[in-house]
Amino acid sequence: MEALQARQSGLVPCVFEDVDLETYIAKVGMLDSFRVRSDLSAYDCRNNRLAQLCLEQDGFVEATEAARKKYGAARIGVFMGTSTSGILQTELAYRHLDPQTGALPPDFHYAETQNSYSLAGFVSNYLGLTGPSFVVSSACSSSAKVFANALRMMEAGVCDAAVIGGVDSLCLSTLYGFNSLGLVSRFPCRPYDAERDGISVGEGGGFVLIERATEAKAADPMFLLGVGESSDAYHMSTPHPEGLGAILAMRRALDAAGLQAGDIDYINLHGTATKSNDASEGKAVADVFGGKVPCSSTKGWTGHLLGAAGITEAIIAMLAVEHGFIPGSVNTQQLDAAIAIDYRIENGAGKIRRVLSNSFGFGGSNCSLVLGRKA
Repeated sequence: MEALQARQSGLVPCVFEDVDLETYIAKVGMLDSFRVRSDLSAYDCRNNRLAQLCLEQDGFVEATEAARKKYGAARIGVFMGTSTSGILQTELAYRHLDPQTGALPPDFHYAETQNSYSLAGFVSNYLGLTGPSFVVSSACSSSAKVFANALRMMEAGVCDAAVIGGVDSLCLSTLYGFNSLGLVSRFPCRPYDAERDGISVGEGGGFVLIERATEAKAADPMFLLGVGESSDAYHMSTPHPEGLGAILAMRRALDAAGLQAGDIDYINLHGTATKSNDASEGKAVADVFGGKVPCSSTKGWTGHLLGAAGITEAIIAMLAVEHGFIPGSVNTQQLDAAIAIDYRIENGAGKIRRVLSNSFGFGGSNCSLVLGRKA
């Protein structure tokens, strides 16, 4: 919140492993020397180090412990999103193949590091939870879609509460992969700017403890009011040019919440700063909301966190509600005049009751969340 208010971006010139790219990244520097809890050492990799670092913030472990005492460890689900998992650990392992046999080094633990389930396994073990758990890997919508998964599992009576979230960490595969697609900017990313030219890859994560609304005891609780999902399958990496899947996801989220477009006070856009994404999402938002709802992308602060974008941006949207704060758009200088929405460059303030957060992944895997206070 302090970084948002101070407009302090986390993007820095790319210095990571031996990557040779002229770009900017968001890097959690302390992960290089950080290690996971000793009893979970088999899980040690950059992604799980970042997960533990996130879990240790904001009294989250204590809140989860209280929920475990209330519901029992077996009645709390763990639903995570990631796109990279621990790929870096495998990239490093391949640098140390046995020269005679080609075998991977004996200290490489695939199941606990690169396997996509690694994140959910680590979080479950770290928190002592034994309820249902799985990982969603739907590219950039991964850690938004887990809100929907938790909702369905709780409605089905499978669990009473859930730890949901996502983590993605830097690796060579994503940096060189997005660069090969021509999607990486040489500059700090500029969402919705007329001269935008690509993403800045980042790493990050976040977690949310979700309980049934009837159990909420906070004085002014935060609610998951609605979720909307769609899959337009227009192209493997390019969104539908008219934003048809995005429109469907946003309208479904509003319908699930029982709200109209005018009931939303702020939209946290997916806003990757690529030409096609911002144009497509901008058309979709204009179709559903017109130009009346304040919008911004916060990727100028964080970079694109890929599988962790959904959860971190949902948290930023909830902070907007808590603090009556509308984050602007760091690095954006001149808005694309062809996109007819109320896009905010400067920070603002106001009464924020309900927010919508968009996460749209490769292949047209779309998810919109409505979060905030009840009327």
